[in-house]
Amino acid sequence: MAALLLLGVGVVAVQSLPPTSLRQLQKTVWVNHPEPLAMSGGDPYVRALMRTISAAESNINTPYHVLYGGELVPQLNYHPDICVEIVAGPNQGRCTTAAGRYQFLNSTWQEKASRYHPKSSSWLAGWGDYSFDPESQDLVVYRWLRDTSAWNFDIATALREDRLDEVLRRLSGTWTSLGYGIESNTMTARLPRIYESLLKEELESAPAGQRPHALDGQAGEK
Repeated sequence: MAALLLLGVGVVAVQSLPPTSLRQLQKTVWVNHPEPLAMSGGDPYVRALMRTISAAESNINTPYHVLYGGELVPQLNYHPDICVEIVAGPNQGRCTTAAGRYQFLNSTWQEKASRYHPKSSSWLAGWGDYSFDPESQDLVVYRWLRDTSAWNFDIATALREDRLDEVLRRLSGTWTSLGYGIESNTMTARLPRIYESLLKEELESAPAGQRPHALDGQAGEK
């Protein structure tokens, strides 16, 4: 899998933020307890992983609306595709379109949405106007993580076998703030503890008799 599909800079990398964004994050940061997902249902292990990813990538109380650097966009009809300059780190001087809870680059969003978006269609694929609403952001990432062919790895099984470190290592080429890469941030070392707390919460809130694979679908399912 190509590295850096999502330029995983993470908005909580405080050393990378300009002063205005730092002041904003000081007011809004959600340090140890990322908010619940917008989507309902699904495998609680993968749900906990998704919230853990957002702890490193978009750790504020409005994660679905955030751009790299901490600015917010009000509308999520489609990916905002706003290129923000990277002010520190190995990619300083470049710009990134990273946006939303999972800091999707626009190009990566279009690619993954064409395969996993709940409302994808052939004419939407042509225009690239996939809704970037919170539930769609979640569902695209959920289905992507559940697609073993996308990673050559069964993430859900690894999580059930307490192999979180292996999962984070596998995903770090995509979300570099997860560790093992070039852009760890202030949340990276906390992620295993955060995951354990979130997993307990997700397991406790999962309905009795829930079918974990209800939202999986097949790759490319509409």
